[in-house]
Amino acid sequence: MKKKKNRVLLASLSGSVIEWYDFYLYGTATGLVFSTLFFAGSDPKIALLLAFATFGIGYAARPIGSLIFGHFGDRIGRKAALLWTLVGMGGSSFLIGLLPTYQQVGILAPILLVILRLIQGISLGGEWGGAVLLATESAPKGRRGLYGSVPQLGVPLGLVAGSFSLTLIAYLTTEAQFLAWGWRIPFLFSAVLIVLALWIRSSIQETAAFQEQKDSGDIANLPIAETFKHHRKSLFHVIGLKIGDGFFNVFLMSFVLVYATTYIGYSNENALTALTIGCATMVITIPVIGFLSDFIDRKIIYISGLVLLFLMAIPYFILIEQGVTWLYFMQAAMLGVIWASVFATQGTLFSELFPAKVRYTGLSFGYQMAAAIVGFGPMLWTTMIGSTGPSPWVFGGFMMGGLALSLILSLFIPDIKKGTHYDEVEVAEREVKVEGKIDGDLEVVSKEKSFQV
Repeated sequence: MKKKKNRVLLASLSGSVIEWYDFYLYGTATGLVFSTLFFAGSDPKIALLLAFATFGIGYAARPIGSLIFGHFGDRIGRKAALLWTLVGMGGSSFLIGLLPTYQQVGILAPILLVILRLIQGISLGGEWGGAVLLATESAPKGRRGLYGSVPQLGVPLGLVAGSFSLTLIAYLTTEAQFLAWGWRIPFLFSAVLIVLALWIRSSIQETAAFQEQKDSGDIANLPIAETFKHHRKSLFHVIGLKIGDGFFNVFLMSFVLVYATTYIGYSNENALTALTIGCATMVITIPVIGFLSDFIDRKIIYISGLVLLFLMAIPYFILIEQGVTWLYFMQAAMLGVIWASVFATQGTLFSELFPAKVRYTGLSFGYQMAAAIVGFGPMLWTTMIGSTGPSPWVFGGFMMGGLALSLILSLFIPDIKKGTHYDEVEVAEREVKVEGKIDGDLEVVSKEKSFQV
């Protein structure tokens, strides 16, 4: 049984790492490669803006993926949906590595890039919720928080792998070689990683929660319609709760590279090192906080993280301008500890708001709708910084606005101490066991009486 649980966690984590590797590989390449090779006919500032627009399109496509894969995940099964998300993400990333540039085919180059980015976004839109459910619905009693935190490790691990792969190739090639062919290697390598993840995921079984739902015949015909009809409040809770930390997350994990290098004056190496430090810290803190959330109310941990992000918003932007040591420290503190405390509990907390019947759809659609909104942050910040410069008060105030919304909504999250939708399954299982025991006892009594006669 323990070996089976470990295999499920490995399947959840491996696919998540690879999906985020591909997604953030694109984000890292946006400013370094795509603005130059795919939007070469524009002014450099406009080219950067257009490149970040394609980055945002990936976020905008994620709700579409959550509807498609959420539908199949709630009707056919978590495992089947997750196998197809890997194929979509891996295939599109591999093809990006083969794309011709603007100089070679003109306007067709950015068009093809946008199409493949849309497929990436659709695939990731179905991956996150499925990976979380694969873990939480397989978790032993009292360990749902820990299990739900494991697929969240895919974000820092995937980002570091994506950023490191491009950085390594940049070190091993000249600038001309990097732009000519070097940047393509990490995208092409996706094919190898996807085959590995598909092999791992194909060996696992469907989650017990979905299998019981399927066996009972209580499957939603149209999960999104049922979600809006019966669980609309939970859906909007997820959207609002994610928006606040979502904007800060996108900044800390992607736009900080442009902000620190282009507008503050740090080198690419320093900016990437700071990001890596933050992600490395997350790898440690996420499972620790996930484990603690099984003993401390997840809602308290979540709200505490939001409050700290709110209080540190302006100080963060002031301090990272003071020197590279501060940049390293603040990335570790803000990304690796404070935001990690929110993210570690997020998947489990959000999934507990929905019953198994629509859990994939409700969890995924709510989360990805918020992601679609915050994904255009880099494009918005590029415009803002052109007007105000890297102002700590403007950028910090912006983050505080989103966090204030999430903090208000967090007060209305149901008290999970009183029970969650997962507990409904556990209660049903106990009732079945009790009924089975009673029926068995009655059968024994009946046989004894027959024997006496």
